[in-house]
Amino acid sequence: MIIILVFYYHRETPIVRANNSELSFLLLFSLTLGMLLLSLFFLLLAMGQGEFVCQLRGLVQRPELAQDGDFVIGGIFSFRTGQDYVTNTFQAIPEIFDFREFKFAQVMIFAINEINKNPEILPNIKLGYKIYNNCGTMDILRAALALVSGLKDEISDDSCTESETVQAILGHSGSGPTIAFEQVVGRFQVPISHFATCACLSDRKEYPTFFRTIPSDYYQSRALAKMVKHFGWNWIGAIAVDNEYGLYGIAAFIQAAQEFGVCTEYSEAFSSSDPPDRLQRITGIIRHATSKVILAFMSHREIKLLAIELYKQNITGLQWVGSDAWITDPSLADNEGHSILVGSLGFSVSSAKIPGLEGHLRQLHPSQFPDSQFVRDFWEDVFHCSLNNTANTPKKPCSGFESLQNIQSYFTDVSELRFINNVYKSVYAVAHALHNLVTCEEKKGPVYNESCVLTKHIEPWQVLQYLNTVNFTTKEGERVYFDNNGDSPATYELVNLQMTNKDTMEGVTVGIYDASLPESHHFIMNNNPDVPVSVCSQSCLPGTRKVLQKGKPICCYDCISCPAGEISNLTNSIYCLKCPAEYWSNKQRDACIPKEIEFLAYDELLGTLLVLLSLLGVFLSMIIILVFYYHRETPIVRANNSELSFLLLFSLTLCFLCSLAFIGWPSEWSCMLRHTAFGITFVLCISCVLGKTIVVLMAFRATLPGSNVMKWFGPAQQRLSVVAFTLIQVVICILWLTISPPFPFKNFTQFKDKIILECALGSAVGFWAVLGYIGLLAILCFILAFLARKLPDNFNEAKLITFSMLIFCAVWITFIPAYVSSPGKFSVAVEIFAILASSFGLLICIFIPNEHQIWTHFPI
Repeated sequence: MIIILVFYYHRETPIVRANNSELSFLLLFSLTLGMLLLSLFFLLLAMGQGEFVCQLRGLVQRPELAQDGDFVIGGIFSFRTGQDYVTNTFQAIPEIFDFREFKFAQVMIFAINEINKNPEILPNIKLGYKIYNNCGTMDILRAALALVSGLKDEISDDSCTESETVQAILGHSGSGPTIAFEQVVGRFQVPISHFATCACLSDRKEYPTFFRTIPSDYYQSRALAKMVKHFGWNWIGAIAVDNEYGLYGIAAFIQAAQEFGVCTEYSEAFSSSDPPDRLQRITGIIRHATSKVILAFMSHREIKLLAIELYKQNITGLQWVGSDAWITDPSLADNEGHSILVGSLGFSVSSAKIPGLEGHLRQLHPSQFPDSQFVRDFWEDVFHCSLNNTANTPKKPCSGFESLQNIQSYFTDVSELRFINNVYKSVYAVAHALHNLVTCEEKKGPVYNESCVLTKHIEPWQVLQYLNTVNFTTKEGERVYFDNNGDSPATYELVNLQMTNKDTMEGVTVGIYDASLPESHHFIMNNNPDVPVSVCSQSCLPGTRKVLQKGKPICCYDCISCPAGEISNLTNSIYCLKCPAEYWSNKQRDACIPKEIEFLAYDELLGTLLVLLSLLGVFLSMIIILVFYYHRETPIVRANNSELSFLLLFSLTLCFLCSLAFIGWPSEWSCMLRHTAFGITFVLCISCVLGKTIVVLMAFRATLPGSNVMKWFGPAQQRLSVVAFTLIQVVICILWLTISPPFPFKNFTQFKDKIILECALGSAVGFWAVLGYIGLLAILCFILAFLARKLPDNFNEAKLITFSMLIFCAVWITFIPAYVSSPGKFSVAVEIFAILASSFGLLICIFIPNEHQIWTHFPI
């Protein structure tokens, strides 16, 4: 300060001005201030030695239950639960006790005491506990911060940096509160939960220090989806509690259900603090829904509210599928409407036995925890008495001799320990981690460089490393370990809620789910309970296929019959399969049967008639041959050129017989025979008729004066012409059979449900060449006979030939369109009919008149 005054007095002198007076003054001021602060610090040290100098601002939150120890484990539970939808006045503590939460806390105390008595775990080290009773997310968060900080109201300077922080925090039961305090204290502490199942907590990036002894809802959701599929439900409703537990759980379930072909008709969410109209809206949706199965992913508070509302509105006949948060909750039977939930199915963690726990619970007494208000409230509630001897209380005063030894309640009941066992395993998991930490051998530790840590300065991250490697087996033989996400193995029991004789609801195990087994053995049913049907559409039977209804989920569909020729032999088939070429669908469209094979058979009516007509033609031909042979020396027979007549009758007989080759099962030989025999015999027949026609014309010319034409067409020439015309057809047939002969063929295209056995032409040119040659000879014969139609009456044979050829041509001209348009075996019948009709036409028109003349002039 003196230097500052001197510099200020001489500020106008050249020396001061040359030293940058402004910066000099600033430097002197800072040095002065530093000296003052240093002097104040030493003064405080001298005056405050041994005094309290570190003081916590605000009120210190005291644990509900506590016990000192070398290592302390924290716990956060909610012994009191808030009222369902009320206008909170913040003026009174809710008087609703959650004995299950209090039981969790007592199991934690029991496990810690059991470990302290066990020389094999943490020898010479005592475990303590700090258990907080908080309701509401903010209070739970304050309790978590208190466990992390561990500071007292005032701490002396000697231990100002020391804290009473815990080694791990057990809790909370709810996923929402757990997520809240894990996000705040998870970087500084290791939470381990027995009941928080939200799948989101498996995210190691968001929650790197979180562990739990209950499986993730990811596995529960998949187990529920498989169970729904097992019972054939593909149309369900879904309701969740409006928090992380419910929303994440229902989302995981819907995703898994879609993989198994299960559809969700509706998905709603609400919480117990919502206004009543929201719950009423949801019950309205349930009333008008068509699904009969409802998945309820919520806590016991929400399911009880929903059951009461449904009971009031008389909405029954529903199958409930519950999550583990309520399916085995003992308080379900405490409210009206619990009958709605009878028959519910759901997964819960496996039940277990904890020896000695019942004795610990029954030994509870307020004197053990004199500072706990809740223990006193609990005692008064159980025995309906008052520990405070005041005149204003309506309850009788407690005698002091009350005991839980003979009390039968949920708190003392140890017959079914499910989530209780998770608390027990959580304590032992922390204890084993601490035991491994304090008994660590150098170069065998799990931390960096495999080194061990100093037990006097244990950090949460060190406990985290040892928890990752925990692997032990409980007294009941259950293996406890954590995967890379801090989750426990996913093992569930499928529970069916049933009423007991005591009017209480009991969960009966009817199956198990174990995610550690192969996929096909995850879900095992012991027995199937009676359940309703819940489908959007009934199953499509074999013979039909599913067609999705427009604008609806894939579970809603119509069943459409498979078209002809296609089948479906499975239930709920999405497509129909075409039958092989030689098969066709039956009437039910659920099986392929061999197609009907169609061909013109001898034993059917049409085949029999054609055979009879053919045989009749043969019989008539033989009769006429016999008559002509018997009267062969008569002028009438000799005038009709008996040699050509006999040859014509023989060829007609062959024509009648060749029609039989068209009947019966087509074979390789019959196919070649039928067309070639038909072609050759008909050419032989027409050649004979042509020869007779030429003979008639030559005979008429020979009657003219000076005519000598008969010598040019005598018997030798007639035979030669017939042979020549026939040989041409034989050559055509040989070429046809050589190049591309007819062959048996199964026609699948003409009829879809039949196989037509027919003879394929092989070469269409060969077939039409045969027919064309026959037609050419028939036209030539018709023209010659037509030219001879006006001969005198003694040459009337030309008229008969003309008429017969007219019939022949008419038959074969009409044959072509009839043959082309006739289906299947009827085309063969048309061809046979054409052969028989043309043959009968020639036989009747040429020989019957001559037969009549013979019988008239030369009777036998």
